[in-house]
This record gives sequence, structure tokens and C-alpha cells, in this order.
Amino acid sequence: MIDFRMPSLGADMESAFLREWKVKPGDVVKRGDIIAEVETQKGIIDIEVFNDGIIGDLLVKIDEKVPVGTLMTQIFSLEEVKTEVKKSGEAEVPKEKPNIHLEVHRASPLAKRIAAEKGIDLSLVKGTGTDGAITREDVDKVVVEQTSPKATSTKTAGENIRAAVAAAMSKSNREIPHYYLQTKVDMSGVLNWLAQENKQRGVKDRLLPIAPLIKAVAKALVEIPDLNAWWENGLQRKSGINIGFVVSLRTGGIIVPAIHDADKKSVGEIMQTLTDIISRVRSLKLRSSDLSDSTITITSLGDGAVETVYGVIYPPQVALVSFGGITDQPWADNGMLGVRPVLNIGLAADHRASDGNTGNLFLTLLKNLLKKPDLL
Repeated sequence: MIDFRMPSLGADMESAFLREWKVKPGDVVKRGDIIAEVETQKGIIDIEVFNDGIIGDLLVKIDEKVPVGTLMTQIFSLEEVKTEVKKSGEAEVPKEKPNIHLEVHRASPLAKRIAAEKGIDLSLVKGTGTDGAITREDVDKVVVEQTSPKATSTKTAGENIRAAVAAAMSKSNREIPHYYLQTKVDMSGVLNWLAQENKQRGVKDRLLPIAPLIKAVAKALVEIPDLNAWWENGLQRKSGINIGFVVSLRTGGIIVPAIHDADKKSVGEIMQTLTDIISRVRSLKLRSSDLSDSTITITSLGDGAVETVYGVIYPPQVALVSFGGITDQPWADNGMLGVRPVLNIGLAADHRASDGNTGNLFLTLLKNLLKKPDLL
């Protein structure tokens, strides 16, 4: 049996409102299935499961405020359900979507009648009677909650998101002792490699400079694991390299979805993932996995004229990598002075987790990786 709890969708999230269950007790689910929709300051988010099994009782009611970590349901393996059915004398378990309540809900006859008249699922009602029995008062309370007008906010989605980001960044500045490092890299090799690659690709599959940059960061983190970590009661290194990428919304504010296992993806796969994520972010059609488990963040100004970004770490992460705009600058190479497309790369890091030497090793490795883009 696996406890399914409200996931954290970022350091700026403390709770969410459950807006819809996509399953009912007894439904068969597979890893990646959407089982619920919740509403956060970032909009409506699809909540996924990460295990195969059979849904138990739904422990949270529609429109209920659900703090992060709250038990929402339990997922039982088929073997567990077979054992329970065998104990109860049943011959076999139905193969698909068995309508099995894994806990017995006792309710008074009056409570059952009212629930039937009002169309209320007793599995969603918390009993307050003896030994958890459901009373008429418990059902009446649910009726009142479902018929009461929902609280509405006059804030726009952008304003809500800005407020959430502001809270997280304020916390970061208060609690994290930042240190900053910066280096420059000649992007001629990367841009030339991209030009050759894109000649072989259709318009929809073309690569942008950010794709090899993300891949290079991921490869550098394999060698410098102290920056691919969270600070939670000390340094917690993460095995997966899940890069959060800052996406600006047209309505204002930012969202930071995750590119999971970026070190294991090719540059082309990273570009495909990024294109898909940005599209869903800007339409506010996100999944819980998009917003959880980032181990480091990248912020990029793209084609902007600003050369340098001083980032703020997104807690509980311990580092943020920033890319300015690529600009033509004087560049000395083998004693010859010329003009090259130059990128400023910045690192903001948590001084509790690492020091300037660690940051220097990371940026030096990143710079060397970008000199050989064909090996990324």
C-alpha cells in the first residue's frame, strides 16, 4: 500500500484547493495517470500518480484546501486487493476497474438516505460518530459545503503567480547566503555547430542555443554534484539531474518547470522537452511532475541585449545558473584580437553548501564543454 499525498509544486506552495477527482475508489491506475486537478496560484495543475495499482478511498473533498503532505488517497497493489477479497470470501478480483471500497463506511440509515437524495458519495464523507460512523450531521455538512458559493479572487493569474514568486524569493534572500561567480565563453563554436545541425532539420525540429547550454550544465553537474542538491537539514545531493527552467508568462510572472534527467537526454530531446513544456506553461496546462523535483535552476535572457544576470536561488535548491544575451564583443584568441559572439554565464550558489572553489570548478568545466558542442 502506498500513501498518496499532496505533492509540493515548488517552494512557493504551501497548499492547494482540490477541484476535481479524476478517479473513484476501485479504479485501476498506471504510472503517469492523472487522478486529480488542484488549483494553486499558478493555475489548475494535473496531479499524476507514480505507481501502478488500485485507488483506495478518496480522503479529500472537492474544493477543500489541502496542505502539502496531506494524505489524499492510498494506492493498493493488485496482490493486496486479491488478498482482501480472498479474506472476504470472493472468488476472484475483476481485471479492470474493480468497484472495491478498501475500507467499510458505516453510515446511519438516515445519512444513507440523505446522501442518496443529494447525490453524495459516502466515501468522501468523514464520519464523526462512534468508531467513525457517518451521521446525518456529517452528510448535512457536506451538503452545505457543496451548495455554498466558492470564494473568488479578483487577482489575475499573473498577479497570483507574481505573489507566489515574490514570497519564495523573499525567503531565499532572507535565508540563503548567496555567493556569485561569472565567466564568459566564445559561442562561435556552438553557433556554427547549431547552423550545421539545423540544415538537417525541419523548421519544427530546429535547435536553439539554449538546448546545448542546458545539456552542458547537466553534464557539468555530473562532475560537480554539490551544486545538484537541496539544502534540507544539511546538504542533500540528488541522484537525478532535473533542471528547472525559468519561463516568463505573457500575463506577467514566471513559472519554473523541470526538465527531468537532462544529463541522459540528447540535445535534440532537450529541445523537444523544452518546446513542449513552454507551450503548456503559457497555456497553464501543467502536470504536477512539471513543477516538482527540480534540483537546480537555469534562467536565460535569450536574445536580450542585457549581458549579465544575477539570479536568486530557488529554495531548497543550492544553485542557479544564469545566461545573458549573446552579444558581439572584443575577444582575444592566440594573441589576435577580434569580435566574437560572447555569452556571460553566471552562478549564484548557497555558501552553506559549497564555496567559490566549487563554483570555479563548475564554471570552468561548463566553459570547456561548450568549446566542443559536437560531444554534448
